[in-house]
Amino acid sequence: MNIIIWLIVGGVIGWIASLIMRTDGQQGILLNIVVGIVGAFVGGLLISPLVGAGTINNSGLSVGTVVVSLGGAIILLALVNMFRRGRAR
Repeated sequence: MNIIIWLIVGGVIGWIASLIMRTDGQQGILLNIVVGIVGAFVGGLLISPLVGAGTINNSGLSVGTVVVSLGGAIILLALVNMFRRGRAR
């Protein structure tokens, strides 16, 4: 049951990050889920040590973990945009 919640929350985080970065029209639901989950991993590596909160991948679901995971997903999309277009938005 946890993996289903993990996929749903990862999809929502990926979708919100794609709306913020204006890449929503370029990706579908599967890519939103991947961006959310990989973004949570990136947030765990970069943001989590700075703020002391976990991510949805390892600490369950709370406001802090969602914010860290969303920040990681935004960083991931900015990096993808940088490599795709030569600059970040």
